[in-house]
Amino acid sequence: MRSDEIKRGDARAAHRSLLRATGVGDGDWDKPFIAVCNSHVDIIPGHVHLQEVGNYVKECVHAAGGVPFLFNTIGVDDGIAMGHAGMKFSLPSRELIADSVETMIQAHRFDAMICIPNCDKIVPGMFMGAMRVDVPTVFVSGGPMEAGRTASGKTVDLIDAFVAGVQRQNGKMSAAELEEIEQAACPTCGSCSGMFTANSMNCLAEAIGLALPGNGTILATSADRRVLYADAAQRAVAMARDFSRLGPGHGISPREIATAAAFDNAMILDMAMGGSTNTVLHILAIAHEAGVPFTLERIDELSRMTPNLCKVSPSSRYHMEDVARAGGIHAILGELARGKPGLLNLDCMTVTGKTLGENIADFDVRGARSQDLARTLTQVRPGHVRSTHAWSVASVGDGDSESAIALLDDESASKESDDDSGFDPLDVIRPVANAYSATGGLTLLKGNLAPRGAIVKTAGVSPKMLKHTGPAVIFESEIDAYNGIVFGKVKPGDVVVIRYEGPKGGPGMQEMLAPTTAIKGVGLDDKCALVTDGRFSGGTAGASIGHVSPEAAVGGPIGLLRDGDTIKIDVMAGVLSVELSDEELETRKREWSPRPLKIASSFLARYAKMATSADTGAILKWD
Repeated sequence: MRSDEIKRGDARAAHRSLLRATGVGDGDWDKPFIAVCNSHVDIIPGHVHLQEVGNYVKECVHAAGGVPFLFNTIGVDDGIAMGHAGMKFSLPSRELIADSVETMIQAHRFDAMICIPNCDKIVPGMFMGAMRVDVPTVFVSGGPMEAGRTASGKTVDLIDAFVAGVQRQNGKMSAAELEEIEQAACPTCGSCSGMFTANSMNCLAEAIGLALPGNGTILATSADRRVLYADAAQRAVAMARDFSRLGPGHGISPREIATAAAFDNAMILDMAMGGSTNTVLHILAIAHEAGVPFTLERIDELSRMTPNLCKVSPSSRYHMEDVARAGGIHAILGELARGKPGLLNLDCMTVTGKTLGENIADFDVRGARSQDLARTLTQVRPGHVRSTHAWSVASVGDGDSESAIALLDDESASKESDDDSGFDPLDVIRPVANAYSATGGLTLLKGNLAPRGAIVKTAGVSPKMLKHTGPAVIFESEIDAYNGIVFGKVKPGDVVVIRYEGPKGGPGMQEMLAPTTAIKGVGLDDKCALVTDGRFSGGTAGASIGHVSPEAAVGGPIGLLRDGDTIKIDVMAGVLSVELSDEELETRKREWSPRPLKIASSFLARYAKMATSADTGAILKWD
């Protein structure tokens, strides 16, 4: 085993002595050493419960015949970091997490790893680290948050709280109404309840093959999530033993699982479920670490072949608990496999030890061969009780599972909702024949304003905004844009431009949730577009175009714009352009000079020197 490098032979007596001080005993030297990479952080709702989870996973690794060693990474809560200088540290934290994973695994020669992420940069950071070290790895997240409910029964989430803040600022909401939404929006631990970046990435982990079915959708508060943790421990120990016995080349390590075809599968799922634009940024970076050529052009090609089957908040009233109830990620994959044969590569190996196609057969509750467990898990419901603890809601598996399956089999019963809201699983996850659109939820735009591309979440764009032409209203920072929108500088028909917020220019590529929710809060979300070299929260909807590349800080065309320039957007044609001649753009480029960076942080200064534009995934280059 790989861990033999630190535990075998006379020369390793001192190493064994140190290991004994951690609790390793005489019966442990023949067992695989399993790293449990946790991201417990008290200030992040998606992670506040993960100390319980990490300790439980340790117990499960012991029970499975391995020796667990728990370590933690840092994490940034994007919602709390939003709207101030703290957001500059969010995307760069992805690199720190990847570096931490690589450092721990390589320094201590672990045989396998279990990653317990949940939110935003933490999931892709751990993915990037896993690709670098390439030891058998299973991802098992902390699970999504329950949606909130007001006293009237209205379902709310974090985005409602952001929008309510804007509406209170401009007099459209009372203080009491704001307080009610604030108190209800985030009721439990878990990653925020819509199809935002964290949940998007945790769902993609199932399609790419490095997480177990159910990873992205079983609620954080459900005791049924413990099944995932126990299974992850079993698989990590088994994969460690198999890898030490068989060596590379048997579809066990992350790079062997995350092939080009697996990245295709992940992005096909993203398009089908209308995931966050941030997933593009992260998938490009993960593929880079895996040594897999993957480009914006390939992502756009997949989007044009993939129907959009699922719309979840912020694009609809549905939340992750509804996706779980409708069958979860493997129900979406199953609909794609049935409705678009050949689109998914079903032969890709996964950490279950089976192929993606075999996993779909086992866990697609709409298929003929789904496991009883998969069908029972559709009965998981939120507890509607504020909680910071994992497993605060009793397991449905503890009850009469046969009754639960019978309930699912009754079509009329499956459409009844606990709160009489008319829940329909075939609307939450639609068949291909009834897709929201024939093409995917994300679209690549190009043109003289974005020569290397930009991204828009098509699933969240109003049909009337799919084509839009209007004058540029330019802001040099996110904060200026927010104030300009809230206090009336932006008018119907305008195109808000926020620049110098890219990976290098920000630095750190701040999320633009504050300006996009401000546009919604003042009632301009179907009348204005927003274009930026920054990025958006997964909670963003509307005609919000991000990742414009090259960014302003390196002289990209977005940095050459002037107020009043006419910007043309045609989402379905994939066009983002400014009505300026090549000669005029060239003249402005000659007159342009880099804006001096005023960075108080040495970490951000280093990051800014190495960061690349979004079309590469904002990876770092130092040579």
